Amino acid sequence: MKWLVTGAAGMLGRDTVEELLRRGEDVVGLARAALDITDPDDVRRVFTDHEPDLVVNCAAYTAVDDAETDEETALRVNGVGPRLLAQACAEHGARLIHMSTDYVFDGEARETPYPEDHTPAPRTAYGRTKLAGEQAVLATLPDTGVVLRTAWLYGAHGGNFVATMIGLEARRDTVDVVDDQRGQPTWSADVAALIADLGPRVGAEAYGVLHATNSGETTWFELAREVFRLIDADPDRVHPTTSAAFTRPAPRPAYSALGHSRWQQTGLRPLRDWRTALHEALPHIRKEISS
Repeated sequence: MKWLVTGAAGMLGRDTVEELLRRGEDVVGLARAALDITDPDDVRRVFTDHEPDLVVNCAAYTAVDDAETDEETALRVNGVGPRLLAQACAEHGARLIHMSTDYVFDGEARETPYPEDHTPAPRTAYGRTKLAGEQAVLATLPDTGVVLRTAWLYGAHGGNFVATMIGLEARRDTVDVVDDQRGQPTWSADVAALIADLGPRVGAEAYGVLHATNSGETTWFELAREVFRLIDADPDRVHPTTSAAFTRPAPRPAYSALGHSRWQQTGLRPLRDWRTALHEALPHIRKEISS
């Protein structure tokens, strides 16, 4: 099976390519400079040149706040691009794993994780554009496409909350972190391994929407305290605050935990607990920061 990974310069894209190479898979990873998924000619050229059996779309416009004033650009990348990829997959007989986000939901479910079939209700431009991409993939590839939603992603490559907390611990005496948003911190390397496991099942046991987040849930404040504890810093240096203290153009979900019930039908297990993943991830992230 030949894999094609788009957005291969990003955090999840890099981890996915690295994971597939470790497994000895035939994989091509293309960054934006090598493939603009919003350009029909570019998409056609890449499919002709590489003839992939399975595409993993990690390319995305992820500037959540910027999307509020530039929704047109976000929609091209998050909505039009996935549609072009799905159409090319349909034409060439390829399958597609498309990455999406918890932002397709309203973030107000407080206690029960969102199931895969919960009705989307995005509150931001970013969420609306990602939902457009989901809908395009599912409509074009109902039996050979998977929408894989993830959230609170962190990893060794690129900026993310965990890396930021490690940096702030070294520079500040105390750090204020919001304690009124709950979700699932998710290690990108865990998602990459899940993608590698999932690939051969797409079009058979796996299709439609699946959720790829580490299990359990916490707040950003609690996550920051756990990061401090694991790097032998005093967790009490992390102070709780509210979302109101950090006003941003795009509202953040108050609750964005995702349910994992559909994994049983694929023959795969949901991702492990977030604390276990974080403990394993931190040495990799600290090594990348210091290099």
